[in-house]
Amino acid sequence: MTRKTNQILLTGTTGQVGAELLKTLAPFGEIVAPQRGEMDLADERSVREQIRSVRPRWIVNPAAYTAVDKAESEPELAYAINERAVRAIGEEARKIGAGVIHFSTDYVFDGAGARPYAEDDPTGPVSVYGASKLAGERALAASGAPHMIFRTSWVYGPRGKNFLLTILKLARERDNLRIVADQHGAPTWSRDLARMTAHVIDRVEAAARGRELKDVLPLWSGVYHAAGAGETTWFGFAAEALKLAAAREPATKFAALEAITTAEYPTPARRPSNSRMCGEKLQREFGWTMMDWKDSLCEVMAEI
Repeated sequence: MTRKTNQILLTGTTGQVGAELLKTLAPFGEIVAPQRGEMDLADERSVREQIRSVRPRWIVNPAAYTAVDKAESEPELAYAINERAVRAIGEEARKIGAGVIHFSTDYVFDGAGARPYAEDDPTGPVSVYGASKLAGERALAASGAPHMIFRTSWVYGPRGKNFLLTILKLARERDNLRIVADQHGAPTWSRDLARMTAHVIDRVEAAARGRELKDVLPLWSGVYHAAGAGETTWFGFAAEALKLAAAREPATKFAALEAITTAEYPTPARRPSNSRMCGEKLQREFGWTMMDWKDSLCEVMAEI
């Protein structure tokens, strides 16, 4: 059975990154975006059947189990989606020569480092979510499929569920908000991730020139860090967002912010205190630098 068109199988299109990828990947072929009833990532057989039916040239997988705290009490479901589905994607992709783009997270690290993490730094997740995502990375690498894994952090945008939209909502409803100020990282705009993905696919396809991806993509296979440039804290992110909101709505009274420590805001899952990631490899291999988080925040705020 041969591939009829250059199809892209895209998961998670109701999520922040998947919804943006629907737009940015459109120029590269027919996008097949199965809903849960057609491809249930918690059901490995469903994943395999969908891939065998479509036989895409690319599989792009931004979908994941991302309920960080809930994963502590639902490890089976977290591993089903974040590891076993990814293994199935990799194994089926290898059989048909499809390229795989998969998204991972800063949570694969323990957060104890004092500098931005590089791709080859030792991992050490401190939560079920982080451990399941790392297991997925390893399963994809072991599958033999040509692949690229993009680790990112603090994803947000003008729609969906994310920290920015929650803060803007609560800041209108409350007088005070207590925000963690000792976790360091960089917010990443979902659209910037989608644009980066399109850029990478364009580069690889230009090198392939109609050849099979399995003959070209191994040159770039591996892990890349793709988080927003610069760094801040959750408190700093919230403060900058409310500063921009106040400038746009001078008559609105927004909540006062209070900086607190992680210890003062206990959660079921531990969070890395250092989520900073070095993007030098992405720039070196593909000529792409992720947007500075302050620049992306200005653009996102203009859309809200």
